[in-house]
Amino acid sequence: MALTDHQQREIAEARADSRPTLRPTVPALEEILYEPLPVLDHGFVRVVDYMGDDAAVVQAARVSYGRGTRKVSEDRGLINYLMRHRHTTPFEMCEIKFHVKLPVFVARQWIRHRTANVNEYSARYSVLDREFYVPAPEQLAAQSAVNRQGRGAVLTGPEAERVLAILRDDAARTYDHYLWMLNEAEDGNAADPDRAGLARELARMNLTLNVYTQWYWKTDLHNLLHFLSLRADPHAQYEIRVYAEAMMEAVRRWVPLVYDAFLDYRLGAATLSGRMLAVVRRLLAGETVDQAASGLGPREWRELMATLDRS
Repeated sequence: MALTDHQQREIAEARADSRPTLRPTVPALEEILYEPLPVLDHGFVRVVDYMGDDAAVVQAARVSYGRGTRKVSEDRGLINYLMRHRHTTPFEMCEIKFHVKLPVFVARQWIRHRTANVNEYSARYSVLDREFYVPAPEQLAAQSAVNRQGRGAVLTGPEAERVLAILRDDAARTYDHYLWMLNEAEDGNAADPDRAGLARELARMNLTLNVYTQWYWKTDLHNLLHFLSLRADPHAQYEIRVYAEAMMEAVRRWVPLVYDAFLDYRLGAATLSGRMLAVVRRLLAGETVDQAASGLGPREWRELMATLDRS
């Protein structure tokens, strides 16, 4: 990921413009404030603002005046309790705002999480950059034979080379056509009086879904954790999962007690249905149970066996 000179100057100016404040700040998060965390080939995630910390969650749960004098172990215990029992309101007291640069097809998957305030770069008013996501060879996989939303074996050889060439060539060609229809050079100036001069809001429809867009995405901690529980999961699509992993690093720095609780009770946990739990109890009692006698469907049985690490 390469930042332009203008972007680098903006980041340097923002980091240099420090101001005294009476509100709580988090030194570990301040270290990376405004700094882009690289994602994919041209993307990034960067924290541009935040409110609250671990103590804000505790304060909201206890409805106390100050930040309190209790020990960290007591705060950890309360946060664990809140996470374990899904008491979500205290986590809504913290907010964070990200600036994200991402491919359009990732953005369209991401926007399904309708619990954030979003402002996206507008191709109605500005010309999109000539930047496209092209998968690394190890991410170029065939369609899974068992999962309609998943990937199978990695493509290799001439097929892989051909797919990568198509992705690059199609993106470059449609972008060239986009500029021709606009009659604008990439610097925004007029390029050729004989070109179409089409409105930006129309010319953009010809672009491929791997072109990069940008947005500001602001959400509270509760909804951020819900997003991460789905998108940082190993089963999530790789291209959105790597963004979630970068955001996880920001959460780790911002609210370390919440982060640890989230790993333990959400990301690293498993939810069992009532029938699944009944099967576990039968197994613990020493009973031999197979799928036919379990009362579970084949897919639910496989999920339970995978959770219990049993074949």
